[in-house]
Amino acid sequence: MNILDSPTITEAARCESRLMSSQSVVMYQRWSELLFLHWPFDPAVIQATLPPGLRVDLHAGQAWVGVVPFFMTGVRPRFCPAVPGLSSFQELNLRTYVVDAQGRPGVWFYSLDTSHRLPVWIARRFFHLNYLWARMSADLVGGNIRYVAQRQSAGPDNQQQVYQWSRVGEAAEAQVGSLEFFLVERYRLFAYNEKTKRLYSGRVYHAPYRVQSVDLKAYSQELFRLDGLPVPAGDPVSVLGVEAVDVRIFPLSAVEQ
Repeated sequence: MNILDSPTITEAARCESRLMSSQSVVMYQRWSELLFLHWPFDPAVIQATLPPGLRVDLHAGQAWVGVVPFFMTGVRPRFCPAVPGLSSFQELNLRTYVVDAQGRPGVWFYSLDTSHRLPVWIARRFFHLNYLWARMSADLVGGNIRYVAQRQSAGPDNQQQVYQWSRVGEAAEAQVGSLEFFLVERYRLFAYNEKTKRLYSGRVYHAPYRVQSVDLKAYSQELFRLDGLPVPAGDPVSVLGVEAVDVRIFPLSAVEQ
């Protein structure tokens, strides 16, 4: 099937994905000061990067790839309290948007860089996600954020990434059917175990994002190069900010194909 001829997901189905899962929560987190930078891509280019069982999700005939730096706090398993020094850290991911054989929309992560080694081990071991350790720092002064990351597993030409921004204007939920809704309202992730060749899926739940415009002073495209994707030409087409959401994480399960 041609990618562009794939069945379209209805907006009702996208909205339904936001409902609370009936599974038991396995982890709690708080995500704050999220920056969403997105570029359009040729769907065929993105489809070639996906594991079996996933097809690229499209908006206006385009695939989309996003760079998302943010802060994780209050990270804890269901029956454990947050641990000072271990439960708060930075994360930076490169992602695209996909649909599985059951027609469920979600996120495919090319990489997730973080500033603590323990979350890297846990996520790789139990969630089959491509977490990588990076040196990261950030300054937050009066709503202005300067966010710095440098992946430690990359080669000697690995460049330091700098993101600098502040949220501006009123916060509001993305309108159903809009590009902003397509990009940020995602409540399912997919992961692939290379050893067993199995595709997995997991749900997350949080209140709908209240997005804002962003005064973007600096950004990096280094993640595209590091993760083997073409570096897009020009500035991001979509730039959004979110103050914070409280998140519930649900267990992974194998995807039937």
